[in-house]
Amino acid sequence: MSDATSAGATVGGAPGSGDGRAPEKTSTSGKERNASLWADARRQLVRDPVFMLAVLYIVVVSTMAAFPTLWTSQDPRACSTDQSRVSPSWEHPFGFNIQGCDYYSHAIYGAQPSMVIAIMATGGIVLFGGLMGLLAGYYGGWVDGIISRLMDIFFSLPFLLGAIVFLTVIKQQNPVTIALVLFLLSWPTIARIIRGSVISSKDLDYVQAAKAVGASNGRLMFRHILPNAIAPMLVYATIVLGSFVAAEATLTFLGIGLQPPTQSWGIMISAHQVYFLEDPWLLLFPCGLLIGTVLSFILMGDALRDALDPKFR
Repeated sequence: MSDATSAGATVGGAPGSGDGRAPEKTSTSGKERNASLWADARRQLVRDPVFMLAVLYIVVVSTMAAFPTLWTSQDPRACSTDQSRVSPSWEHPFGFNIQGCDYYSHAIYGAQPSMVIAIMATGGIVLFGGLMGLLAGYYGGWVDGIISRLMDIFFSLPFLLGAIVFLTVIKQQNPVTIALVLFLLSWPTIARIIRGSVISSKDLDYVQAAKAVGASNGRLMFRHILPNAIAPMLVYATIVLGSFVAAEATLTFLGIGLQPPTQSWGIMISAHQVYFLEDPWLLLFPCGLLIGTVLSFILMGDALRDALDPKFR
């Protein structure tokens, strides 16, 4: 980053000045430069209508997942076969499904498992993958060799085939196991992103200046290097949230993901795919919610990338 390099150049002149207080002063300057980068990015994102619309959509879906009763008072399990596949109406905007359950309430409650799985899997790859990439990039040598070979092993597993095999072996399809499988197959990507960012940052002047004044390895990694290498990880994590929502629906559609009586968009799509020609709304409503969520995360990630990379300004 140009801001980080400028800050590093300022710090680099400190040791020769003979002033013991110089490193502290330049460190503060580096923080100000880094804070300025994030402040500029925040201002750009607030002025971006596409980003704000995507955020608004994700907020709506998140409240559906966290507080479904705010959106519907209907019980998704209150069903009557007399109302099977009744078309949408003013009182029931999504109509009724094949079991005669209110389809709108199913769509609202179906947001929760998808979002929970995506958040758990993304949190796992950010913490574990980020740590592995940080260690590999900073220490290099045999540490980098071991972690890189471990990443190569997981990279060699096809994502969809690997998920099918793992979930078939586990034989317990619930949000925790699905999130675990998605985490296992995805953490190497974010580890490689962080590794590359750390390698390009660890030899900058401001890092060498901090090392010269006796900063520990932990302080160098987490205080000086990681804040300047975290932007690519943040962008990827935002995009992968949408990918995990789509992955959960895909695995459920294939019959190896979540199972009834759990409500999810993938189950709604899988259960009603055969009625598309007769009652297309049974498929269009859950597909629309799924596509809107995935697209919103992708648009947010693209906007973050543009805002955090000075080359796009």
